[in-house]
Amino acid sequence: MRSKKTKFIFVTGGVVSSLGKGLASASIGALMENRGLKLTHLKLDPYINVDPGTMSPFQHGEVYVTDDGAEADLDLGHYERFTTARMGRGNNFTTGRIYQSVINKERRGEYLGKTVQVIPHITDEVKAAIRGAAEGQDLLIVEIGGTVGDIESLPFLEAIRQMRYDAGSENVLYVHLTLVPFIKTAGEVKTKPTQHSVMKLREIGIQPDVLLCRSEVALSKEIKDKIALFCSVEPGAVFTARDVETIYELPLELHKEGLDDKIAELLNIWSRAPRMEKWERMVQTVKHPSKTCRIAIVGKYVDLVESYKSLNEALAHGGIANDCRVQLDFVDTADIEEKGADALLASADGVLVPGGFGARGTEGKIAAVRYAREKKVPYFGICLGLQMACIEFARNVLGLSGANSAEFDEKSPHPVVHLMEAQKSVTDKGGTMRLGAYACVLKSDTLARSLYGKDEVSERHRHRFEVNNAYRSRFEEKGLVMSGVNPQLNLVEVIELAGHPFFIGVQCHPEFQSRPMAPHPVFAGFVRAALEHHGVAA
Repeated sequence: MRSKKTKFIFVTGGVVSSLGKGLASASIGALMENRGLKLTHLKLDPYINVDPGTMSPFQHGEVYVTDDGAEADLDLGHYERFTTARMGRGNNFTTGRIYQSVINKERRGEYLGKTVQVIPHITDEVKAAIRGAAEGQDLLIVEIGGTVGDIESLPFLEAIRQMRYDAGSENVLYVHLTLVPFIKTAGEVKTKPTQHSVMKLREIGIQPDVLLCRSEVALSKEIKDKIALFCSVEPGAVFTARDVETIYELPLELHKEGLDDKIAELLNIWSRAPRMEKWERMVQTVKHPSKTCRIAIVGKYVDLVESYKSLNEALAHGGIANDCRVQLDFVDTADIEEKGADALLASADGVLVPGGFGARGTEGKIAAVRYAREKKVPYFGICLGLQMACIEFARNVLGLSGANSAEFDEKSPHPVVHLMEAQKSVTDKGGTMRLGAYACVLKSDTLARSLYGKDEVSERHRHRFEVNNAYRSRFEEKGLVMSGVNPQLNLVEVIELAGHPFFIGVQCHPEFQSRPMAPHPVFAGFVRAALEHHGVAA
């Protein structure tokens, strides 16, 4: 049973999408954790996909992966980066997953012949997910995806409406994030969109306790009081969520506004004063670094930066570790195929090829790898980026004409990357890849071992194809070192190039474990190498 002491904060959004509910939820988590509370997060997504694993990055952005192998919403990345809480399968539920569970129960006869309805059966399933996530926590912060007024969100909103009566009004807080636009021609902010958004929420039966008003300018006391009056909210419960220079500044801004004090008051939480000194130091480093380097990210989803959310943040964390601002150049693989790597990568201090799926753009990635290898530019390949490095090396160093991945060319005479045995009988696409945390043993006297500082690590994976073990000895003979191997499956996890200043590829996704105050060692090392290259180039 859930502890009676658990408190709940439900975060909803109105007016427009992409206001930053995920960052607001994560920031609340950072503030309340710094007061000494044990907490976790839950994201409820209104789409009917069971998880985002089969959705295009253009549609959904990044797919975040947890230790237990869940393919989850990218907001779970924000939660993990802002708090010490670790997300898992129980921290992200979609409409599809909720309905799938209810339909399975109906097929098994668990409803004893009753008519299965949205209320109470769907809403009860949602509440069960909420209670499950809250187990053993002082506080659960629940973010409802979508925008108030969307038909898809209604079952989730009804479920959280009921939670106030189930858990007790003293244990439930509703936070609503809205937009207060600044009209430059009039020189003033407008509160009407917020009023309409709150009206829509109240029609559903939810009266918000706290309003976070996203705005590009600070809201005056007069404007806040006006919003409070028209939205039936306490005058002291309206806060500016002002645009900030870096996302890691948001908890500090909300703390200055007094948000965490108001949350503690409304939920009757007795806690220590927040300790934000580490956050302040980290934000100062982000805003005022002493050095700069330029990293080229070579991918095919470069028009949508959300596709590489965790990657971008991990590079920023690598910058924090080196007191450096990392400038990102997103280079489309199609442009490299057309114009050549030399023309597009000449100004880069480091080249990174991230993960991806499908054959489009692979030749551009291979050309980028060759450029970094031959020009001695620091190279970091992640997942597909490791596989591209193996293909490039096989073709241009081993002389294996036609070398490729079986993913892109099933008839390749040299499939140096092939489908792992466990994947050959898989027909369903969703949730069937090699997912979640796997161990990796590192060879002594290698770059990987020096970066991690230990012999064995655990990293998160999301892929179907692996380095073909039949070619491992040929790779190593010519200097491509297999420096990390999974001991259970004997699969290559890390490669590096002997005699190169910094050339490393990893089969995992290390970006998922990087934190602003605990940068991932490989990202920190990559940025350090890029800085050294920058110094040589200068």
